[in-house]
Amino acid sequence: MIQLNQSCFIRNYDNYYISEKKLVPIKTSYFYILLVIFFCFINQVIAQTDSISSGKINAEYTDKGFAFSTSDNNYLLHIESRLQFRFATPNDQDPLTFDDFYKDNQTTFKINRARLKIGGHAYKPWLKYYFEYELSQGNLLDFRIMIERWDFFKIKIGQWKTYYNRERVISSGKQQMVDRSIINRPFTIDRQQGIEFYGRIFPQTLADFTYHLSILTGVGRGATVNDDNHLMYVGRLQWNMFGQELEMTGSDLKFHEKPTGLIALAAATNRSPYTRFSQAGGGELTGFDEGIPGQYRVNQALLETAFKYKGFSWQNEFHIKSVKDYVNDDSRNLNGQYFQAGYFFSNIWSIIPEPLEVAGIYSNYNPDIDIANNYERELGMAFNWFFNEHRNKLTMEITHFSYHSVDNQNPKEWRFRLQWDISF
Repeated sequence: MIQLNQSCFIRNYDNYYISEKKLVPIKTSYFYILLVIFFCFINQVIAQTDSISSGKINAEYTDKGFAFSTSDNNYLLHIESRLQFRFATPNDQDPLTFDDFYKDNQTTFKINRARLKIGGHAYKPWLKYYFEYELSQGNLLDFRIMIERWDFFKIKIGQWKTYYNRERVISSGKQQMVDRSIINRPFTIDRQQGIEFYGRIFPQTLADFTYHLSILTGVGRGATVNDDNHLMYVGRLQWNMFGQELEMTGSDLKFHEKPTGLIALAAATNRSPYTRFSQAGGGELTGFDEGIPGQYRVNQALLETAFKYKGFSWQNEFHIKSVKDYVNDDSRNLNGQYFQAGYFFSNIWSIIPEPLEVAGIYSNYNPDIDIANNYERELGMAFNWFFNEHRNKLTMEITHFSYHSVDNQNPKEWRFRLQWDISF
């Protein structure tokens, strides 16, 4: 049995973590703890090689990075890192308001994401865990435990991207476009803390469904307390129309030999100080003041479709959302939708390289449906070159934005982005 010695002992002491007699500020402790746990584990394996046969610990490189497992498969630990380099001009951020179309150009080259991922299972293969840390911003993004003993009923606790809409759930490293559409910001529920019940019933039949029911604190990533006694409730029901469950990735890299698709309905309700959520936590939509506890009641719903077949991929979402302001006795309704498709044209023209995919997106967002001719549109095209599927790919994207205001002004903007995403 592997046992950690005292040099790897970590404990909490007031606002610091003590490790090997050193004080580490709490703001960096999440990343430090993850690294210490991993390297202490590896250190103990190496230190005790005399008492462990070579067949007890297996080490290999997989599609989730380096993996270490026991011969009985009751324990598995994998560690993976991902880097995302991006060049963007004239700006990288989507224009959100009329004034954004006239701001100064800010051509950018940056490390857009730098992730450390640790996951696996312990005690039994169905008791799983996962951590994800954003190195460039110092954020602990995901920490969750999953009990997945039965396919029809599973339980998840911790913090993760809420299973609401497909575009947000798909990892930023497995997307088809450089980044998510303009619809994501106003409608995503993003990362929350709580509990989720999910599963798949009647698999490989005409009644093949996947469901997700979540009870969440409803105040965003990293929150340690709720603003009041209201919780967020989220439900998603997905019909796997061809008896196969479609994976949460962009592009049809598997070249599905059989049509695979889904139709999903989802809804959410929450009362909090926030009208929107992001990786940073709770925030406000344009036009809303910073909220106080329980100020905003948000109800929203979506209809979603996705399809993949022989190199062709499709996905789209229709969103509606209402925000009730109890302080100012006001309300607003908004909607939006996007349509996205991609194809490997090497299927029909041999002159086109096999690793090349062409994809396009159209998005439309109306921040207040009671105001006519007030909406934003996005039209984009991307060229993906897959060196090793989504684990190593290069994406070039050209996007056109237009804003239609109530006074018939119509500012427009073009954007070019080049991105290299690599995992190892």
